[in-house]
Amino acid sequence: MSKIKITEVALRDGSHAMSHQYTVEQVKTITKALNDASVPYIEVSHGDGLGGSSIQYGLSGTDELKLIEAAVEAADFSKIAVLLIPGIGTIEDLKNAHRIGADMVRVATHVTEADVSKQHLETAKELGMETVGFLMMSHMAPVDKLIEQAKLMESYGADTVYVVDSAGALLPDQVAERIKALRQALTVDIGFHAHNNLSLAMGNTLAAIKQGATRIDGSVRCLGAGAGNTQTEVLAAVLEKMGIETGIDFYKMMDIAENIIAPILPGTQEITKDSLTMGYAGVYSSFRLHAERAAKRYNLDSRDILIELGKQKIVGGQEDMIIDVAAELAKKNKITV
Repeated sequence: MSKIKITEVALRDGSHAMSHQYTVEQVKTITKALNDASVPYIEVSHGDGLGGSSIQYGLSGTDELKLIEAAVEAADFSKIAVLLIPGIGTIEDLKNAHRIGADMVRVATHVTEADVSKQHLETAKELGMETVGFLMMSHMAPVDKLIEQAKLMESYGADTVYVVDSAGALLPDQVAERIKALRQALTVDIGFHAHNNLSLAMGNTLAAIKQGATRIDGSVRCLGAGAGNTQTEVLAAVLEKMGIETGIDFYKMMDIAENIIAPILPGTQEITKDSLTMGYAGVYSSFRLHAERAAKRYNLDSRDILIELGKQKIVGGQEDMIIDVAAELAKKNKITV
C-alpha cells in the first residue's frame, strides 16, 4: 500500500473548538512540535478558512495571516496548508497566504458546488501551490453526483480530491463506496476528512484507506469541530501496527497531545449530546457552538435546533440561518425569550 500522507488540522478545524482564539505563541509552539514529529502537512487558518473572521462565523483573536506566518517560521520540514471556501475567502486572501509561505491550499465547496472552486484552484496552480479540492458535506450527494463534482475539481487542477464528512454522518460502508468510486474515476490522489460525531472517525478513515485514499486528515487530541476529527496520534499508532508508513513519530505525537494540546483545550473533546445529534441529523460540525448559543438565547433544546437544521439541509456558510431557525422554533412553541 502507498504511503499515507497526513494533514494535521488542529490549527484550522480545531479553531472552531477554540472559538478562533489561537495566539501566535500557541501556533508557534504547536507547529514546531508537529514539525519535529515529522508531520508532513499542517493546516493553519480560521476554522472557516481564509477570510473567515467575521461576526457570522466568529471573530479571530489574532489575524490569521500572523498565525500562518508564525507557522511558516516554525516549520522547516512540515508544509503549511490553508483552507479557502470561495465566497468567504478571496483570490487576494489566497495570494497573501502564498506570499507569506503557505505551500498548499485546500479549496472547499459544498459537495454539489465544485464549479465555484475553478478560479481559486487555477490561481493556486499558477502560484505554484499544491492544490486540494475539498468536497464538504459529502454525505448529502449520491455517489454519481460526487464523482461528477470530483471530476470538475480534477479538471481545474486539483492534485488531490477529498471526500469530506463534515457532519460526521457517514457510515464505514458509505465511505468505502465513495472512495472506491473516486479511485476508479480519477487519476489524482484521493483524500478523506472525518468527524467523530458518531464515534466512527477512525473506522471511516480505515475504510477510506482500504479503498485507496492516500491523503488523510487527523487532529491531535481530537481537537476539531463537533466531536473532533480522527485523532492523529492514535491514527499514527494504528497505521504503524498495520504496517502502513506515515513517517510520523507517534511517541512525539502522544507527547504533543498530552503536554501541549491538553492544557489549552477549552473542554474535553468528547461526543456530547449536541455532537451526536449533528452526526445523526447530518449537520455541519462547526454549528455546535452556534446552536448552543442560540438555544440559550431562545430557551430551546439545542438538539431541536440541530435536528431542524438537518431537516432544512442547512450547510456550511449558512450560519446566519441558525438564529432564524431558533427564532422560528421559539415562535412555534410559544416560548417567551
